[in-house]
Amino acid sequence: MDLSIFQSPLFENAFVDDDDPRISTLLCQDYESAEIVILGFPVDSGVRKNGGRAGAAKAPDHIRQQLYKLTPDPREFAVHKDLLGQTYDAGNLKVSDDLSSNQQQLGEVIGEILEDGKFPIVIGGGHETSYGHFLGYVAARKDVFVVNLDAHADVRPLKNGEGHSGSPFRQILEERSITTGYAVHGLQPASVSRQHIDYLKRTKSSYAFRDVFAVSTYTESIRKAKMPAMVTFDMDVVDVASAPGVSAPSTNGLRSRDLLGAAFEAGLSPNVHSMDLVEVNPVFDIDNRTSRLAAAAIWQFTLGLSLREK
Repeated sequence: MDLSIFQSPLFENAFVDDDDPRISTLLCQDYESAEIVILGFPVDSGVRKNGGRAGAAKAPDHIRQQLYKLTPDPREFAVHKDLLGQTYDAGNLKVSDDLSSNQQQLGEVIGEILEDGKFPIVIGGGHETSYGHFLGYVAARKDVFVVNLDAHADVRPLKNGEGHSGSPFRQILEERSITTGYAVHGLQPASVSRQHIDYLKRTKSSYAFRDVFAVSTYTESIRKAKMPAMVTFDMDVVDVASAPGVSAPSTNGLRSRDLLGAAFEAGLSPNVHSMDLVEVNPVFDIDNRTSRLAAAAIWQFTLGLSLREK
């Protein structure tokens, strides 16, 4: 992989103690040796096109700052530490002002990671991140089922022929070069139009509203997928009290434990081949509350990955 297309992430390693190892000291130092590859997509132009609050482009490094001070799970120390030691942080993708070209570039990178037999974890960025993530499957010629945890369906039409943070899953469902499917959980009924539900029905996509959300149902949609799955976590699915720093806050959103439980189960599922986490907006965060929760979700996901049956 051409690593010159990345810029190094910005985080401070505040903990160096052999008796108290933190993720920042455990990460693999080269791509070739890694099984897991973390990369940042510092883009929120799609959010701005969709009328949202700008700031998600700053999220990758804010989330890393919280993630890399965490420890491996002491209950599963050996396996979790081993997986973290096989995790490489490529940095943030160098991006331009052109959303489409940024997404294409992300897709090329994800495609290469998948073809190399590695597992990509993408930190956004707005939800336009997921379309670039998906293009990796197109590049690798792999069918994919997308499972989204989100307050919104994100199947809006394009604007002036251009994608945005509200359109990624319409763009995915209308891709014809590979077979796709879509499930979305955690929808807020006051934030999803009837037209969006009609579109989900027409495309035979499955959906569940916030009031009936269950981690078991979320996990079942991954298990029943007849093809590899990519999972995406939009932090605006969580209640604003726990996640104030997002592009579109949710009153009466899911509990933190719902997000963390879903992240763990997705990591545990052998059907999941990649993940992204999006829509953290540090500009509007309070005491890094949302970045901390996002980091905890990625931590839970990696714990699940480490416990997969070999």
